[in-house]
Amino acid sequence: MKILFAAAEVAPFSKAGGLADVVGSLPKYLEKDAEIAIFTPLHGLIDVNKYEIKELENSEMWLTFGGMGHKFRLFMCKLPDTNINVFFVHNDWYFSCFKDVYPKWLDPKYEHERYIAFSLATMEYAKLLNFKADVIHANDWHTAMIPVYLHSNYRYDEFWQNTKTVFEIHNLAYQGVWFEDVLDFANMRKDIVFNEFGVEHYGKVNWMKGAINYADKIIAVSPNYAREILTGEFGEGMDYTLRINQHKLVGILNGIDYDIFNPKKDKCIAKNYDVKSLKNKEENKKLVCEKFGLEYNSERPLYAMVSRLVGQKGIDLIRQVEGELKNVNADFVFLGSGDKDYENLLIWLSNNSSNIRAYIGYKGDLANQIYAGSDFYLMPSKFEPCGLSQLIAMKYGSLPVVRATGGLEDTVVGYPMADSTGFKFWGYDGWSMMQAIYCANSVYQDKYTFDAMRKTAMEADFSWKRSTKEYLDLYKSLT
Repeated sequence: MKILFAAAEVAPFSKAGGLADVVGSLPKYLEKDAEIAIFTPLHGLIDVNKYEIKELENSEMWLTFGGMGHKFRLFMCKLPDTNINVFFVHNDWYFSCFKDVYPKWLDPKYEHERYIAFSLATMEYAKLLNFKADVIHANDWHTAMIPVYLHSNYRYDEFWQNTKTVFEIHNLAYQGVWFEDVLDFANMRKDIVFNEFGVEHYGKVNWMKGAINYADKIIAVSPNYAREILTGEFGEGMDYTLRINQHKLVGILNGIDYDIFNPKKDKCIAKNYDVKSLKNKEENKKLVCEKFGLEYNSERPLYAMVSRLVGQKGIDLIRQVEGELKNVNADFVFLGSGDKDYENLLIWLSNNSSNIRAYIGYKGDLANQIYAGSDFYLMPSKFEPCGLSQLIAMKYGSLPVVRATGGLEDTVVGYPMADSTGFKFWGYDGWSMMQAIYCANSVYQDKYTFDAMRKTAMEADFSWKRSTKEYLDLYKSLT
């Protein structure tokens, strides 16, 4: 069986969010059962020398979009520690000119053009390489054009006749919406795709809707999220379309790669540890306190949050209870970037409190140090399709304090349940979050219960091995 993955980002080469971790990890566990190729743009931030990314001979290709010819080239390397080929689509006009995966302040039409070009180039290069995929696994709106192309431009192409498509929704909030004229740029037949059972949504083109309608299977990244997106509250205006296609929808919980996220082997942290050497975790707490200018106190818990600073992540709740956070018997560290309003809030709190500190930006090694050094991990998300941060935090013995939504509901067992691994709250308001924090603080003082919860969390299995069989069964059901 041949599987082609297409995604805007793939770890470790490029990363802006959890999508990169999924596409960079899942194929490793499918490798022994399938032949896999991964396609992603060659973003300007990718270190071609570090990963020994080489251009393929005679790979130059010209494609016409919007009446203008564009030159593409194809590069390749192996996914680290595997024999899987990762193909990088190079284009000076759309990708190599940026040092970000998702550059800010782009013209939205140009953003659509970038991923239309990537999607079509992916399909043409697959033909050039004679990689006749049994299943194409497209991810989020950036590659949602692929099922649409297969339904329209390639519907009578013999090369793709037996290819099925899987479309995975990592975040329904970002759907890829633009005006009808984007179809002219994509060279798509409007009479085939621009209708309510295709890409048309309230008079505009919605790429995610097209993928939902045309894909053979739809995956949501957790079982609970698969249920939530069928409702008006979480459906982001796509719930009606999803209910029509409910027979194709499945929820498969994402995993994490324990070869990468493992406090016993992590080279970024101050001192390695596991469930049998938890006392070593305190050395990491000391390091984090030192880096953030906080006074270390073993009797005072440290809360952490590593996140994009956007509305989805519940930063509004921090604003609602900033006074309580300043006065609670705990310290807080934040790492992330995003909306300027939220960045300024955290900077202000850092400057005007003794127990709250923030680093605006992102550093992978610092993120791992925070996971290792914190006692509790805060995720007050408004919605959360799956969430990988709480899984990483649990492996590092940092107990999640989460709003019970989406994948957070699926993965965290709330105190005081048997085998609890964290703390949950349900209301989307600051007071509900503070109640969970007060509860966590109380448990922190009970060292027996706290250590037992940490060990349970660290021993929980959220590796890809759990989910791989579900993905394989899904692929096989289509072939």
